Amino acid sequence: MTGAPIVFEGATVRYPGSDRSAIEDVSFEVGGGELVVLLGPSGCGKSTLLRTVNRLVPLDAGRVLVDGHDVAEADPVELRRSIGYAIQAVGLFAHMTVAQNIAVVPGLLGWNGDQIAQRVDQLLILVDLDPARYRSRRPSQLSGGEAQRVGVARAIAARPRALLMDEPFGAVDALVRAGLQRELAAIVRELKTTTLFVTHDVEEAFRLADRIVVLRAGRVEQVAAPLDLLERPATEYVRELVHAGDDVYRRYFMHARRELERESR
Repeated sequence: MTGAPIVFEGATVRYPGSDRSAIEDVSFEVGGGELVVLLGPSGCGKSTLLRTVNRLVPLDAGRVLVDGHDVAEADPVELRRSIGYAIQAVGLFAHMTVAQNIAVVPGLLGWNGDQIAQRVDQLLILVDLDPARYRSRRPSQLSGGEAQRVGVARAIAARPRALLMDEPFGAVDALVRAGLQRELAAIVRELKTTTLFVTHDVEEAFRLADRIVVLRAGRVEQVAAPLDLLERPATEYVRELVHAGDDVYRRYFMHARRELERESR
């Protein structure tokens, strides 16, 4: 199964009381199976744009299409069950075990018990957690990195064709973060899930992205592959953000990308 394309057509959001739009006339396409990173500083509209896809934030103008269907015309509950969503705070249910947390959406979709149990174990293995050790643990018994892994497993439990990730690894240390990035790269490659990933970390963007959407004050500055951003920045803002023209940064970013690709195969 290939990932579902996500298309933004003039997407605009203005929060009540604000003197400017949170996002303004944003248009680009995320191809099926592609991992696209939304990159920019805090307050540039990354998370707002991401949340328009699952209708957590309504549009004031424009459209968002998932697999060719306008999300504004979809039932919001059904839409959210069909799209994976992982956030920095993880949001695991404290009163549930790891297995129960991962099983939430499959259970809502009517999967039977054997299917769910098999899927839980499969996903724990996929995110490098031993099912025998972790299946019955509570979130309070997990480290930050383990909780993030469970959060990713829960987000993809029902085999969504689209996955939204809002700075999912921002709260863990650098070593754990690198491991989570490897796991994500391998998962996306294996499942071919269309993924929209929010970060303010330039290195993380370069490690993960097929393409990067650079945002500034709610508008798109450039959409390009990582190497193209380095070699052909469209604006001075992009040039400064990615350190274009600085050979030390170029070597560092591209080395990190090659290492991730090698380790996640």
